Amino acid sequence: MTDKRLIKRREFLKLSSAAVVAGLTDRLTGKPWIESGLTIEEAARKVGRLPRRKLGYSGREVSVLIGAGDLAEAPTEAGILCGVNYWHKVNRWMQGGAPDSILKNREAHYCQVTVDRVGRDHYAGLIDEEEHYEFVKEALKRTGLAYFDDMQLHYGYLHYGYHNTDELKKERGFIRAFERLKKEGLVKHICLSQHGYAGNSRVQDGQSAAEILTAVVEDGLYEHAQFMYSYGADPEMDRFMEFARKKGFGTIAMKTARGIGRMRQDKAFMGRLPAGVPPHNALVRWLTTRTKLDAAVIRVRNLEELVDTYSGAGKELRPQDAQAIEMMTVQADRTACRLCTECQPHCPQQLPIAEILRFERYARDDNNWNKARKLYAELPRKADACVNCKTCIPFCPQGLRIPDKLAETHALLS
Repeated sequence: MTDKRLIKRREFLKLSSAAVVAGLTDRLTGKPWIESGLTIEEAARKVGRLPRRKLGYSGREVSVLIGAGDLAEAPTEAGILCGVNYWHKVNRWMQGGAPDSILKNREAHYCQVTVDRVGRDHYAGLIDEEEHYEFVKEALKRTGLAYFDDMQLHYGYLHYGYHNTDELKKERGFIRAFERLKKEGLVKHICLSQHGYAGNSRVQDGQSAAEILTAVVEDGLYEHAQFMYSYGADPEMDRFMEFARKKGFGTIAMKTARGIGRMRQDKAFMGRLPAGVPPHNALVRWLTTRTKLDAAVIRVRNLEELVDTYSGAGKELRPQDAQAIEMMTVQADRTACRLCTECQPHCPQQLPIAEILRFERYARDDNNWNKARKLYAELPRKADACVNCKTCIPFCPQGLRIPDKLAETHALLS
């Protein structure tokens, strides 16, 4: 290692230490940002009935906010009363079975099973027709749902969707498993969850999410997709959503609340927002009325968070909401990576920058420190490999000081 690199390495470690001293690790644990004091029925009344939109080629009417299999019991029941009728990751119900309120009215709900790669890790794991087929059958038995409406190509915490368009064309085992299950009446539709892999050192010839999703639409087999999308300029994904809508391909946004968790802990920032405009409520108004999305999934942890968030669905974006979104965008662009991967191909150390900063979001915005630390620990190359060369910075659409963020994240999660 050259003297220059030694100096930069020392600078990185100094930044890491400074992050700890500055109190960034004071939030290693934390409380949900609102304490719940509502009944399920009261929460549902405050939210009202969620609007619905057609999703994908089938034209199914789904709620503009979708539920998830890892949602707590009370928000799940309130969501059902509000009209949530699409459920992501229902294989999470395998341990205790699907909720009774869904089993008793099965035809009113669309339930999606997510399927992961087989063996090794989420990068080198395999697409295996037989394993995927057997997993779905086992999930049906343990959830008690009798059939799944959607079978999603998911592939676990670290890997989502395809690495590149070549893999989409050549690796058809997942599609063959779906076709077998569909013939047996056990699944109905096929979809995927897609991240971007451009410049990822663990993925050969990785491509951006928009490139892969465009090829998925043109392939014509998948009906809809989930992908990362939030406020702030994202022209590549905006172009994809315009293309998807013209083709009748369904779109669902995930990881939408970029930086909001840390914003809510910043009293000075919250004090500057327009009065009476909760960040999540403004976010949902924007997502459901000012974008080309069909639906979105947003994590809530209790009934009051559900009311605060879901009550914005389909509602007009008022001037004060638009002002809040503008302020939130500026704040998030300073603090929270939007995970576009545009910087990664230019890192001489081949760091998985988007993954590292995604795990930071799990910790600081979702308050899920155990998940964030576990995933960070599994990375073979961590943020402390950064030499502070700053090569990545010109390629960040946000102008984020990426080496500083990496140092901070290493201090938080290592």
